[in-house]
Amino acid sequence: MAEVTHARVDAWCWAVRLFATRSAAGAACRAGHVRVNGERAKPATMVVPGDEVHVRGGERERIVVVQRTIVKRVGAPVAVTCYLDRSPAPVPRELAVVAGARDRGAGRPTKRERRQIEKLRGH
Repeated sequence: MAEVTHARVDAWCWAVRLFATRSAAGAACRAGHVRVNGERAKPATMVVPGDEVHVRGGERERIVVVQRTIVKRVGAPVAVTCYLDRSPAPVPRELAVVAGARDRGAGRPTKRERRQIEKLRGH
């Protein structure tokens, strides 16, 4: 395991398994879904131990504090030792809002029903 004093945020996020691929980590940085210490991060932004990284994407937001900087991908048991997870707990499935769910066989929504669905979704 290559431990260094600082690392690129895209490489570090990939190495600690926050993203499946390094290119996905870089794309998330370019799209503005990754923040380091509250600032929007480019893929080449350097992280050091103590930095707080916010990763938005998927079903929930991840908030992690860098404990160790690495650039090579490691196994999951080792990866969790490289950061301190401060993410909020995920919403239970029972409480998750299912906007626009229709009964099977109900057919297409009418124009009125579609507007009500979009109003629920916030569009």
